[in-house]
Amino acid sequence: MKRLIVLDTETTGLDVNDGHRIIELGCVEIIDRNITSNRFHKYINPKRAIDEGAQKVHGITNEMLENKPEFSSIIDEFLLFIENSALVIHNAPFDLGFLSSEFSFCGKDKNYFEQQHEILDTLTISRKQYPGKRNSLDALCSRLDVDNTDRNFHGALLDANLLANVYLKMTRGQTTLSMDEKEEYSHLIDVEHEITMRDQVIIRADNDEVEAHNNYFKN
Repeated sequence: MKRLIVLDTETTGLDVNDGHRIIELGCVEIIDRNITSNRFHKYINPKRAIDEGAQKVHGITNEMLENKPEFSSIIDEFLLFIENSALVIHNAPFDLGFLSSEFSFCGKDKNYFEQQHEILDTLTISRKQYPGKRNSLDALCSRLDVDNTDRNFHGALLDANLLANVYLKMTRGQTTLSMDEKEEYSHLIDVEHEITMRDQVIIRADNDEVEAHNNYFKN
């Protein structure tokens, strides 16, 4: 069995050397080239201000994260989820730089990822496969016919799911999702945009689900 974890982060800013931190971490599981419904998703309190420019990209504010856990509180669960798996990341040095910094803050080995996991960087793969072309996630979605119409804002779990589909198509794989899993992910996208107050999205959940998810950041 070949297990891959497709990983993405959102951060308070672009440069980890300026003290920026991770605020959202999303992972999607691929087993034997099939995307499963197994996910890891956390919002994280960075204990610092989010840059205005970053907020425009992902739509997440400090107020939304006030009651969320710090990275040190979720690191063990995260390590368990990615255990014994290769990691698929778009522009891996960016995400791994932030993850290594968070690990260092937590007293963990900052070189953990390079030592313990195979890293598959889809930006490197796409540059070799499509030289001279734009290879952003949006560009790859367009080129490979991956539907990204719900990507009004960046989001770690949303982008990880898109990247999982992009990776499998780039490497000539086939994605297999049951109807239940497709319906579950469609609902997850609605929830993601509802909790970040993104007006563009139509909520398709029932009334009880909408009320529960409207209160997500109050927990």
